[in-house]
Amino acid sequence: MQVDTPNVPKLILGDVNIDDRGEVAYVNEFQFAGVKRFYVVSNHKTGLVRAWHAHRHEAKYAMVINGAALVGAVAINDWSHPSKDNKVHRYILSAHKPSLLYIPAGYANGFMSLTKNCKVMFFSTSTLDESLKDDIRFDSKYWDIWSVVER
Repeated sequence: MQVDTPNVPKLILGDVNIDDRGEVAYVNEFQFAGVKRFYVVSNHKTGLVRAWHAHRHEAKYAMVINGAALVGAVAINDWSHPSKDNKVHRYILSAHKPSLLYIPAGYANGFMSLTKNCKVMFFSTSTLDESLKDDIRFDSKYWDIWSVVER
């Protein structure tokens, strides 16, 4: 799947097939066009936040491959002092419901582990060298979306 609106986050849905042998989780609409590398991130405990990490040129795809995570993405309007009023796109991703979240260039992103042993796989459109030259960080509570709402 080509991302049709590259300037906003987009969730690419997958599915799971289960039979007597086991299960197959997939996101068949995802195409690897432009992806140059991938990496997996895990936290030592639930509730730990890794945020906010931004890139002017690098886009990413995030997929939870174990457990569940709260993932946020926010457009950066000013690289020195972005507005705290910018809309933060907030997603709950789970290995039990396969999907990939597209995070466009020009966005900051972050995640919080919701479950023990949560693992998030990221696919990047930049090499590691390109990414390190395009690396902007903001405080993890700059946009504080990390509260879990009890229902």
